[in-house]
Amino acid sequence: MLKNPFKTLRKREWALWCISLFLVLASNILCGQIDIVNLAATTLGVTALIFIARGDVWGQILTVIFSILYGVVSFRFRYWGEMITYLGMTLPIAVMSIITWLKNPYAEDRNEVKIARMSKGGAVFLWVLALSVTAMFFFILRAFDTPNLLPSTLSVTTSFLACYLLMMRNSHYALAYAANDVVLIVLWVLAAISDLSYLPMVVNFLMFLINDLYGFISWKKREKKQGV
Repeated sequence: MLKNPFKTLRKREWALWCISLFLVLASNILCGQIDIVNLAATTLGVTALIFIARGDVWGQILTVIFSILYGVVSFRFRYWGEMITYLGMTLPIAVMSIITWLKNPYAEDRNEVKIARMSKGGAVFLWVLALSVTAMFFFILRAFDTPNLLPSTLSVTTSFLACYLLMMRNSHYALAYAANDVVLIVLWVLAAISDLSYLPMVVNFLMFLINDLYGFISWKKREKKQGV
């Protein structure tokens, strides 16, 4: 039986979560209008990252819902790369990750996943797969006349690396997500220039970046605790 994930949050994690939610809400208000879908997506996104940083399977469950909402937001601005990536890749991998994490709990704590290392062969396979996915998506996105094609394609690469590493229970997922956050900050800045209502997405991914860097530090500490 999964535990309530909020009961195990540390003070610093409560602080990071509250600050993230406050800035996301403030950015929605400051842009002059509150978009319910944007707000729901950003709120779920930062919450998912707090739980993922703890290796808690609830983070993956929330990622599934976030992927759907973020896909809707991306569809509105015709960021086909983001929409296809999150609905066609992040969402199904998150579902598979839920299963993988539940099958590999740490000790008796069913919420916390057992961290794993990746072999050299596994790393080579990952990069070959990532490059193949990138090449395929480049032509798909170009066919859809996707705005900002190159950063959109780069976002696919970093997203795939992050999702795969997270499914494989590897701490370097957080660095891949941090790289993805930087790309997405650029993409949504470009979108916000055209439509200020997308400014909250810029703030959202700034907070994602901070949360992902915290996640990397947290997982490295958990590696020592778990003796990985």
